[in-house]
Amino acid sequence: MRKIGFFNSAKTWGGGEKWHYEAALYFACRGYSVFFFSQEGSVLQQKITEQPAISFVPFNVGNYSFLNRQKVQALKHTFQSLGIDTLLINLSSDLKLAGQAASKAGVKRIIYRRGSAIPIKNSFFNKYVFKHWVTDILANSEATKKTILQYNARLFPEHKIKVIYNPIDVESFVNTPFEPIYYKASGELVIANLGRLEEQKNQRFLMLLSVELDRRGIAHKIIVAGSGRLDRELKKLSNSLNVADNILFTGFIHNVKDVLMSCDIFLLPSLWEGFGYVLAEASLCRKAIVAFDISSNPELVLPDVSGFLVTKNDVKECAEKVCLLRNNPQLREKMGADGMLHIINTFEKNRIMATIEAYINE
Repeated sequence: MRKIGFFNSAKTWGGGEKWHYEAALYFACRGYSVFFFSQEGSVLQQKITEQPAISFVPFNVGNYSFLNRQKVQALKHTFQSLGIDTLLINLSSDLKLAGQAASKAGVKRIIYRRGSAIPIKNSFFNKYVFKHWVTDILANSEATKKTILQYNARLFPEHKIKVIYNPIDVESFVNTPFEPIYYKASGELVIANLGRLEEQKNQRFLMLLSVELDRRGIAHKIIVAGSGRLDRELKKLSNSLNVADNILFTGFIHNVKDVLMSCDIFLLPSLWEGFGYVLAEASLCRKAIVAFDISSNPELVLPDVSGFLVTKNDVKECAEKVCLLRNNPQLREKMGADGMLHIINTFEKNRIMATIEAYINE
């Protein structure tokens, strides 16, 4: 049995942390020796320490830890003493430290798990890192894979970049109880969005869409669920555009189904997505989707089958698709059903995790 290390220094919780936690738990339950390296006080520490089958290894990481020879040496000796033969690294910042230490320790497989569809810079340092400190790359979508070599086709051997989609625990999600956070008024269209209030998620677009729907005389409510740095700015923008009454800011939501089961349409205006978990979750709630035709979205949303993919930041095109769905509830229902089937057939957790296990044991 392999001894597998997971290295993720993120203090907060996101898609990458969810993947690492669930993968570590899966391998531990399968009898592998699993060691999880993370920062003290992180969400991951809280979750990992509740799992006795996983060994938590505290390791604090700073921006320049990879330049600290003592820290690199300490991590190298830890990898060697634990006998780790496979290491999965999540963050690009962690790659500089953990990849370097693992290479020095003689770890056989150093896997960089790439979950962001942002092109990797063609810098001298990145060329060195990917030549000397990485043996394999695991991408979460075809879109993410393309961005790895976008600026330099020779940065890393393409045949050593494997695409395995993120697993979705369909049964658990579908059976999760929920309590709608909003009940629509008569004749009202309810649109939902879920995500951190950050530039990437582009919630400003939702304010502009609300203006356009008002102009078309469409009674509507847009649920903006999430928290983040743009909270105050977005609320101020909704007021300045005179659409504040159309927007419901919920703050952070623990159960996404409370939001998804409150809406008619799910709308995702993200500027990029490595793998949009929330698109899969919306489909599992049988919701028709409108999203931008960018990065990995076409892999989760079947165009014109489970939803509509529109031109990035095109308010009028998006409004047209929203109105089409508003006026055709049968189309909404069919798209929702087709979307659910697509997610089950493509991203079901047991199938994906078995694929990951086979990949680790190659």
